[in-house]
Amino acid sequence: MDSKEFRIRGKEMIDLVADYLENIENRQVLPSVKPGYLKDLIPSEAPAHPDKWEDLVSDIERVIMPGVTHWHSPHFHAYFPTANSYPAICADILSDAIACIGFSWIATPACTELEVVMMDWLARLLNMPEFYLASSGGLGGGVIQGTASESVLVTLLSARNKAIHEAKLEHPEWSDYLIRSKLVAYCSDQSHSSFERATLLAPVKCRKLPCDKKYSLRGETLLNAIENDKKEGLIPFFVCATLGTTSVCSYDNLEELGPICHENNIWLHIDAAYAGSAFICPEFRPYLNGVEFSDSFNFNPHKWLLVNFDCSALWIKNRSFIVDSFNVDPIYLKHEHQNVAPDFRHWQIPLGRRFRSLKLWFVMRIYGATGLQDYIRKHVDLAKYFESLVNKDDRFEIVGEVTLGLVCFRLKQSNELNENLLKIITQDAKIYMVPSKINDIYFLRFAICASSTEKRHVEFAWENILKHTDILLKNNQ
Repeated sequence: MDSKEFRIRGKEMIDLVADYLENIENRQVLPSVKPGYLKDLIPSEAPAHPDKWEDLVSDIERVIMPGVTHWHSPHFHAYFPTANSYPAICADILSDAIACIGFSWIATPACTELEVVMMDWLARLLNMPEFYLASSGGLGGGVIQGTASESVLVTLLSARNKAIHEAKLEHPEWSDYLIRSKLVAYCSDQSHSSFERATLLAPVKCRKLPCDKKYSLRGETLLNAIENDKKEGLIPFFVCATLGTTSVCSYDNLEELGPICHENNIWLHIDAAYAGSAFICPEFRPYLNGVEFSDSFNFNPHKWLLVNFDCSALWIKNRSFIVDSFNVDPIYLKHEHQNVAPDFRHWQIPLGRRFRSLKLWFVMRIYGATGLQDYIRKHVDLAKYFESLVNKDDRFEIVGEVTLGLVCFRLKQSNELNENLLKIITQDAKIYMVPSKINDIYFLRFAICASSTEKRHVEFAWENILKHTDILLKNNQ
């Protein structure tokens, strides 16, 4: 394909994408295929000779679409949203065309420098402490990771190396292995599984602490755990506080946890993967109070800020801890400006990285702060509307507090009945939700996800839920 044909085919692909997104609600949100469906639709070997473009495009509908879960359908209410917007798609086209591997400043200066500025833009939108801004002239700064899972692993490893260094200053005779065996990291029992996985990779001990009745980790619980571990000769070194848990979108109490971490020289990381986007709205910013005590903070613009996957924003209070942890500097990667400009290969696990800041730049310029705030508020209003529908039916109850775009609810009956309700709703495939379970209570999660979701889609979902509820309860009489 040369540039002449690319101009034609590229425009055709843009039309295909636009048609797909414009008509996505007409597609069945959850595919009906079985595992292994695709291998029977395409040859077992790559073609020996070139295929025609027209044949390839026609196979998209035949081969790919039957196996797609349509995350951007207004009938998709599972997990949390994955962001999508036309400006971000356009930015990714440009990123793919430039096709740089931005591991260092010299590899493509614009890739590094735009990222530095965009992370400061985001930090200011969130009203973050000055120490997280590169432009403040301090030790902090931001970097784009692939996922929140990467962010928590990177910060945990950085904190681990810091703790090992400090322990050796006090006990020079201790080996790295001995110190690692004493390190303890803490999270709530509602934290995302990625944190526990990170402690397995580190490897360090993980303490999952119980939450209060609002599913929030409180200071007293953390302090008791720290004191007990210190008595056992262990070294508490890391706390992962969650703002917007996956199960019910609850919030750990930063204003209690922060001072305890500060007084005990413990790294405080804040995981706000989903909820963080909402903090650009002044009315939701109080959930972030206490961030001034943190050593690192992460949220995913690719979840709820109209920036396509992948784009996970991570800020570090003192970048030397992360750079020192991952700094391997062979001569072929060095350049004359490396002590002046950041080389983001030292801030992450992979060497290579895409030009992801283009997506932030495009989206923030095209929507502006007010446009992004309006988008968040619309989703929150739709969630509140769904909550009101649930509250009108005495057969159901709300689980947790509805604060943003997630509503957790259940029938006031057995876990088994709720499981059966979700099973028949999923089999019907008109809408898609997923469950969760806390304290042995099974419930359904209804998330506002797609940018195209409107009030009528919420009403459609509730009518679908009621239809299957009526049938289920009638059959169980």
